[in-house]
Amino acid sequence: MTMPITLEPAPRRRLPPWFKVPMPGGDNYRELEGLLRDSSLHTVCEEARCPNIGECWERRSATFMILGDICTRRCHYCAVTTGRPLGLDLQEPARLARVVQRLALRYCVITSVNRDDLADGGAFIFAECIRQIRRRLDGCEVEVLIPDFEGSEEALRTVMDAAPDVLNHNIETVERVFHSVRPRGDYRQSLELLARAKEIAPGAVTKSGMMVGLGEEWDEIVQTMRDLREVECDLLTIGQYLRPSPRHHTLERFYTPQEFDELRVEGERLGFRHVASGPLVRSSYHADEQSAAARR
Repeated sequence: MTMPITLEPAPRRRLPPWFKVPMPGGDNYRELEGLLRDSSLHTVCEEARCPNIGECWERRSATFMILGDICTRRCHYCAVTTGRPLGLDLQEPARLARVVQRLALRYCVITSVNRDDLADGGAFIFAECIRQIRRRLDGCEVEVLIPDFEGSEEALRTVMDAAPDVLNHNIETVERVFHSVRPRGDYRQSLELLARAKEIAPGAVTKSGMMVGLGEEWDEIVQTMRDLREVECDLLTIGQYLRPSPRHHTLERFYTPQEFDELRVEGERLGFRHVASGPLVRSSYHADEQSAAARR
């Protein structure tokens, strides 16, 4: 008689001890959570399941995600919902500006899903958010973390004309791994976007970020840093990739805090104005401090 075969699920990889963070739930966290719900706004903190959400929200810092919460792309590292977006909310910039004013933020980070269904990729809404915030809250710095706009110089120029304090576009990973995790993106196109931002506004501060743990080699990380410096990228973030679910790209390995320190030193040696490198670092983690360091 043939015995039945029982397939056991693969054991879940345990997080190293340096990933332990307090559970979110302080007074500021709950206040910000309620304010966002009442304003029908989204944050990448929630959509991307960021491990720093408790710390950041408690210090009244959040990265707002505009243009809805449905992305037209399916990147293999990202937890944001993929599908067909539902129209365009032209009132979103005004609502966002009111929340930023109510929180009396001195620094605001705005990102978005990819909106390849829109002719300008959502560039107009980015620009309008910057302008609305400046009208309501004089002195608030605005950082935008933008998609690649499918290489459109016109869309990029629309955003740059609104003069963000920091223009951020993530390279995400090394060139060899790039296509396997971002099948609808292009490594060289992302570098070109950062180079073009400097051409449009030579005094602009540009920023990029990458994940490690996707199967890259050490020398490939360093080469990516060199590529970013060749397009005069000023600020860099490096963080550990954490697999959102079994259907996402495999987590190949954890980097140690000491390795992240080595990458920070290497980035500083290459000439970045500031490098934030650590297991829990994400694109907008303590972005205000990074921007201030760039201006010192």
